[in-house]
Amino acid sequence: MPETRLDTARIRAARRVIDPVFLDTALYPCEALEPGLGCTVSIKLETANPVRSFKARGTELVASRLADSASRAVVCASAGNLGQALAWSGRRRGLNVTVVASRFATRVKLDRIRALGAGLELVDGDHEVARERAAAIARYDGIRLVEDSLDIETCEGAATIGLELVDTVPSFDAVLIALGGGALATGVGHVVKALVPGVEVICVQPLGAPALTLSWRQRRVVTTDSADTIADGVAGRYPIPAVLDDLLLVADDAVLVREESIVAGMRMLLDHAGLVVEPSAALGIAAILEDRDRFAGRHVVTIVCGSNVDVDAYHRWVGAAPIHHRL
Repeated sequence: MPETRLDTARIRAARRVIDPVFLDTALYPCEALEPGLGCTVSIKLETANPVRSFKARGTELVASRLADSASRAVVCASAGNLGQALAWSGRRRGLNVTVVASRFATRVKLDRIRALGAGLELVDGDHEVARERAAAIARYDGIRLVEDSLDIETCEGAATIGLELVDTVPSFDAVLIALGGGALATGVGHVVKALVPGVEVICVQPLGAPALTLSWRQRRVVTTDSADTIADGVAGRYPIPAVLDDLLLVADDAVLVREESIVAGMRMLLDHAGLVVEPSAALGIAAILEDRDRFAGRHVVTIVCGSNVDVDAYHRWVGAAPIHHRL
């Protein structure tokens, strides 16, 4: 396999650093989903932990290294999940954590960041504006800036999910991975292609926030003027060049899905798996719904990557009348 920025030996070593509460998460075939999807679907559940997302696998690595350094202050930009994870990991190690987020971010995520003891600065604008502000704080204060997907710890932490997939599932044909900044996709993709190269790595992004998918397809960085999706956790507009380089080496495909398919995927996970998930976590199911023939009769793994969702918004989406697809 061509070399990415990631290293499999470092990824294995990361398991000794990450708090075990985030490791060896549930992985099981969900038979109740099979009739509606036409394939075997195994769920990798990354929500049953203190921050309800996979992000702490990476922030545990960041925080453990900062705890041994002279500077114990750190700042990041976040749509919510990374900020919660960094706040949790930093609090355990006595770090001074600042999170910059859009004031339009999901309220429950912002409340949880505050509850975990991090400083929270809100900006007008979207996540890209928050990224600019976090970088300015880091420069002015001379502290560590954590950039999700660019910082290798965030990718290699997420990659430990790939080790668990390969070690646990006897055989599977494809893995469907939510694509936002790229840490999850490049991390899991690296491990899968290194250890079980025949498995198809498919990244999934909303049609309303397509920047990294368009970049993968055109093999160059493509930015967008806006992002319009309920999947706030993957709504970036400016792909990171180094992340794209890695993604080009590990992803077999990158697909875009409609908002109604994301909602239908959330509803299926509630009805058939008993899972309340945020929109980003339903992207894999949405991809199957939009291309049933592609996955028919196959064994597919989907990573349920987060469950930090506003309850009122969730009820508006999932409690609505069923959406009829023309697929």
